[in-house]
Amino acid sequence: MKPTLTAKLLQILAPWRSAPAWYIAFSGGLDSTVLLHLLATLAKTDTLPPLSAIHVHHGLQAAADAWPAHCRAVCDALGVPLQVIRVQVRPGASLERAAREARYQAFAEVTGAGELLITGQHRDDQAETLLFRLLRGAGVRGLAAMPVQRPLAGGYLVRPLLDVSRADLEAYAREHQLTWVEDPSNADPRFSRNYLRHHVFPRLIERWPQAVSTMARSAEHLSEAQGLLDELAQMDLLTASQPPAFPWLVLPSLTLEPLAALSEARQRNALMHWLTPLTRLPDSEHWAGWATLRDAKEDAQPLWRLADGQLHRCGGRIWWLPASWSDFSDASVSWSQPQNPLQLPGNGQLHFSGSAPEGPLSVRYRQGGEIMELPGRGRRDLKRLLNESAVPGFIRGRLPLLYQGQQLLAVANLPGLAASGGTDWQLHWMPPTCDQGLS
Repeated sequence: MKPTLTAKLLQILAPWRSAPAWYIAFSGGLDSTVLLHLLATLAKTDTLPPLSAIHVHHGLQAAADAWPAHCRAVCDALGVPLQVIRVQVRPGASLERAAREARYQAFAEVTGAGELLITGQHRDDQAETLLFRLLRGAGVRGLAAMPVQRPLAGGYLVRPLLDVSRADLEAYAREHQLTWVEDPSNADPRFSRNYLRHHVFPRLIERWPQAVSTMARSAEHLSEAQGLLDELAQMDLLTASQPPAFPWLVLPSLTLEPLAALSEARQRNALMHWLTPLTRLPDSEHWAGWATLRDAKEDAQPLWRLADGQLHRCGGRIWWLPASWSDFSDASVSWSQPQNPLQLPGNGQLHFSGSAPEGPLSVRYRQGGEIMELPGRGRRDLKRLLNESAVPGFIRGRLPLLYQGQQLLAVANLPGLAASGGTDWQLHWMPPTCDQGLS
């Protein structure tokens, strides 16, 4: 016996029955209207987390101005609270992509820890996604199409209707006399998905009636294959995850040698898995940058520029530097009360352990030519001292230097350099935090 839509929903959403809240992405269209009605009806007979709906208004067409009122009327009739969020869609080459990014950014800002955002994509959407990405030359991860669930902000995004056809949703809507809005842009063949939906899929289905369901099944197989690739990546990354020599520098990093020993395909697979939460992944042609980084001479300091940051190679490791890495002020900062921690503009915090030296003190950054007096060694060039300590090149311009007048007293965090001779204090630097690995 074919399970009902209600039974499918309950089965897929079962792991989140104790979530703090369920949000329904409600555009007012067919898919989300059926989803909202199903969940609102279920809430009357089953114990569910608090339900509410979110309507994102993109402001891209005049017709959309009437949709929030429609959505509010539907939600009021079902007793579901509605939040309308207006977003700005950035102009760009792909309006579809820009609108999607703005929409999901809004969803991420609403979804709190452990909470659930539920969307109404269905089997036909999944088949369209597979074919669209196939035509763009996507790999296994892309051809796995839309996952049933994935992390979103502090919670999860779940698509419980991916195994349901649009025809089944239409039948449910007719049975329950539901009304929904039709987006005029959905008929515009200039948009790639619309072209596939209106011009390609009808011909495919005419020749292969089960095309949508079989393509969705292929996406499931590819999703399973991607899961196996992720498991392999985790195994390979484990061998490359030895801690760095600088425990205070908690940027994401890997030991290069274990990675370089893998086949080219396994290297790419491991790196894609590692880079996914950090940056948008490069296309196939751009992967030549990885080979250049990997194969550079030992004394080189190569980097690979990616969409949201850079990958550096130093000291036998690769390091991820987010795009925000260079966003700090390298101006000198006075430290008039060294017994208290010093907040550095855009560069974390400094403090002393032991008895802080007397002022006046200041914090500066490398300009070149700095000299430091060391007990038993005399005057030493700071560049040479940093080379001896094997400090990665990308951190040197950000290392806080402690001065007393014109005398360089200490370099934060570095053994043998973080204190002046014969003192009982050490200079400690806590780099800033950011979303991509600075801590």
